[in-house]
Amino acid sequence: MDGGQSVDPAMMARGAPPASPLSPGVPTTGKMDRVTTSDTRPAQSSPRSQAEMWFDPACPWAWMTSRWLMEVEKVRDMDVTWSVMSLSVLNEGRDLPADYRDMLDRSWGPVRVIIAAARKHGAEVIKPLYDAMGTRIHYRKIDDRAVVIAESLAECDLPAELARFADTDEVDEQLRASHQRAIDLVGDEVGTPVISVEGVAFFGPVVSPAPTGEAAGRLWDGCLLVAGTDGFFELKRTRTVGPIFPIHDGPHS
Repeated sequence: MDGGQSVDPAMMARGAPPASPLSPGVPTTGKMDRVTTSDTRPAQSSPRSQAEMWFDPACPWAWMTSRWLMEVEKVRDMDVTWSVMSLSVLNEGRDLPADYRDMLDRSWGPVRVIIAAARKHGAEVIKPLYDAMGTRIHYRKIDDRAVVIAESLAECDLPAELARFADTDEVDEQLRASHQRAIDLVGDEVGTPVISVEGVAFFGPVVSPAPTGEAAGRLWDGCLLVAGTDGFFELKRTRTVGPIFPIHDGPHS
């Protein structure tokens, strides 16, 4: 979540601005072969861009970023891989306000269940489960994580027995490994979301509201640009609004 200096209900983050060096950039697009009347070879299209996003279903800022990436998929040739990170893992051992600590304690369950479901049923269940859980957490405002988990498993036609993983550490090794992949790419002083753009990782973008249509595509174009700039590390300004959710946003919209 947002890496601001203070903890408030709208900003569920680790409490420090991102400062760690990022990986060097890499070129993100190829050139199309020139086609002339004397050259009948077919033009070679540019490769599809690749992104990976790490999320915790509890984070409203990650939810906003995920909705943006879904819009980007509609207007740009790109693919997104969806992966789990954990605010509970991120904030282990930190001195935090009691209400925030309570939220973190309740946040173990959803990420554990997603990891368990992916282990048993494949990575293709990660995004539908995230959509289902996020809709209940951020739109329907269901605080009872057991209800969130049970309803989300049912919506995704997954076995109800997967809910048992919420209260055990059976999949914590895999959960921590997924989380650590994001941290290894971007550094320690971040929150959620983390995205990797063509292998270069950033904290963010933190957006509110999430851009749609061509505006979403232009923001993606900017991410490609900075990801391809060797030595680029950080852009940041103070947030003046909280998460602004669309009026209607169903589990798969």
